[in-house]
Amino acid sequence: MTPVAPDLTIRTAGDADWPAIGLIGATGFGIWRPEERVQVWRSMMPPDSAVVACDGDEVVGVALFMDLQLTVPGGAVLPMAGVSFVAVLPTHRRRGALTAMFTELHRRMGDYPVAGLEASEAEIYGRFGYGPATVWERQSVERERARFRPEVPDPGGVRVVRPAEHRAQLESIYERWRLHTPGGLHTPERLWDEILTDRPESRAGGSAFFCLLHPDGFVMYRVHTGERKDRAEVTKLAAVTPQAYAALWRALLGLDLVATIEIETHPGALLPYLLTDARLVRVTGVEDGLWLRMLDIPAVLQARTYGADLSVVLDISDGVLGGGGRFALQVRDGRARCEPTDAPADVHTDLSVLGSLYLGTHRASTFAAANRLRADPGVIRALDAAFVSDVPAQLGYGF
Repeated sequence: MTPVAPDLTIRTAGDADWPAIGLIGATGFGIWRPEERVQVWRSMMPPDSAVVACDGDEVVGVALFMDLQLTVPGGAVLPMAGVSFVAVLPTHRRRGALTAMFTELHRRMGDYPVAGLEASEAEIYGRFGYGPATVWERQSVERERARFRPEVPDPGGVRVVRPAEHRAQLESIYERWRLHTPGGLHTPERLWDEILTDRPESRAGGSAFFCLLHPDGFVMYRVHTGERKDRAEVTKLAAVTPQAYAALWRALLGLDLVATIEIETHPGALLPYLLTDARLVRVTGVEDGLWLRMLDIPAVLQARTYGADLSVVLDISDGVLGGGGRFALQVRDGRARCEPTDAPADVHTDLSVLGSLYLGTHRASTFAAANRLRADPGVIRALDAAFVSDVPAQLGYGF
């Protein structure tokens, strides 16, 4: 057991702790999760991957990770420790429980080269070396006025289907999509079971799932009935080709009696460029998605492909968990070699910034302007060119 404050201890979570863990999660996040869903997430956890903070016999905090598979730029897949369900009871805040749980949890990650999480509170996780690596842009489309530009082809091929009856096709398309998309995550069988069960308590007041299916893509959405007009909320759009993307949006914009369509997507999504009036696609919110912490910096940097050659020495700080160091990064023809070095550094930054750069969503020049990355201007330009990704990063699913 790991000592924390005199009255708190950290230990492995056991089966008997899960009712208390459920209470902590419901209190921390303001929502009760169905037991069936909790069992799905538990099935994705390696042994000893959950820790709890205890005040005597009372469980007052929890943190855990799941065994996930992350696609990186270029299509390589890395094992990722997916951190989730991090919460401390409001009666035990500011007593070191979170830092102690995180220290122990990361010690247990073993051979995982990278860890990821979604941050319920953004201010917390940067100090633990996590940086936001994907962005969700919430868009609202005025369906009734939207028209495709005349030069945009109409590829057709979309069918309206019941999703559970076409599971094999949905799984196949999603797997193709996630292996092509930085931030994509493998979906295990039990998670597909849970998604397609489509429990009423998961619908947030919307309808059961509707599904549009194309040979190279699909859309799953719900309809929410309002006092005046309905809206459709897209919960997943996976398109392997631009043609599939356009065909699926043509079908969505053909939904009668729906005034608006809402979707969370990546910045720079294609839809506004397809319409005669791009202003009908309004951005109603922006927030971070996946946060990354590199646990094995050379392995992670060597896994992805790059947009330009690069030769730099990185000095990476990591104040709380101590995972930084100095590394020589050489990129030639898209592939990288990275190893520890004692050579003078060209770039000084922290591990959270490196996590934000990794999937290509954020630019080194932006962090340099914010004084969070220090390097000569030529080096900053080289970093921008190297870390770009031709395929925009998207978080495969929330965890």
